[in-house]
This record gives sequence, C-alpha cells and structure tokens, in this order.
Amino acid sequence: MKTFKGRVLASGHFKGEAIVSHQGVNTLATFQKSALKNAKQVIASDQNNPDLFGKNITGKALCLPITIGSTTGGLVIQTVCSMGINPSCFLFSENIDSLAASGIVLAKVWNDSDVIAIDGLGKEFLDTVKSGDQIEVKEDGTVTIL
Repeated sequence: MKTFKGRVLASGHFKGEAIVSHQGVNTLATFQKSALKNAKQVIASDQNNPDLFGKNITGKALCLPITIGSTTGGLVIQTVCSMGINPSCFLFSENIDSLAASGIVLAKVWNDSDVIAIDGLGKEFLDTVKSGDQIEVKEDGTVTIL
C-alpha cells in the first residue's frame, strides 16, 4: 500500500480500478469516437497513446500527467461527463491544465457530475500506479494504491 496526497479540485470518494497514461492525454482524440457514437462507455481512441488505446476508461481512475490537445478539451470532458461515460476520477501527477479544469468545473456545475479531480500527486505517483491497480480516493485528496 502506498499513499499520495494531492490538491482537491473536485472532491469525492472512489474505490476501484486505475488506468494509467504516462503521456499527456489528448482528450479529443481519446473521447471523441465514443461520444459521437453515443456509446455506453469510452473506449480510448487515441492511436498515439499506447497506454490507453482500445481500453475502456469509463468508471475508472484515469491517472495521467496532464491533458493535451486542442481548445475543445474542456468541452469534451464536460460532454462525456454529461453522458455519464466519463472516468470516475482524473488524477493528475502535475498541476491540472486550464482546459481540463474548465471541463471538470462545467461538468460539476452544469451537469451535477460526480467526477473527481485531484492534481499535484507527483511524478512518483505516476511511476508507482499501474493500470489494473485497485485504488482508493478520499475527499481530502488522499490517493491510496491498495
């Protein structure tokens, strides 16, 4: 068991599976196909991200350094949250970028989403957590790899 503490941007409690990207996540490329198909889950569609490509990320703790890509990133996050097919948590090793932050805030305010976001968990967090690990996220920003 290893515990990390980050800054809470959108609080909540989660216990479940982690999915890890060691590179920045392009939100449009990752979520677009599932959102446009009105799918019941997101199968990551960014072929340039071998950590996530082809994997179901709905309902999981998405562990990532930052999001990257176009200015649509925030809207894409808000959209998948409004559809209920979002990752349960966005756990950032670095400080959250403005586009991801805007999408999460919009999802919380406009859609009453229960999405969780914590940033500043550090490089060691991303080096330690592995896809498939069970983790627990607490309201105070504590993330424990079980």
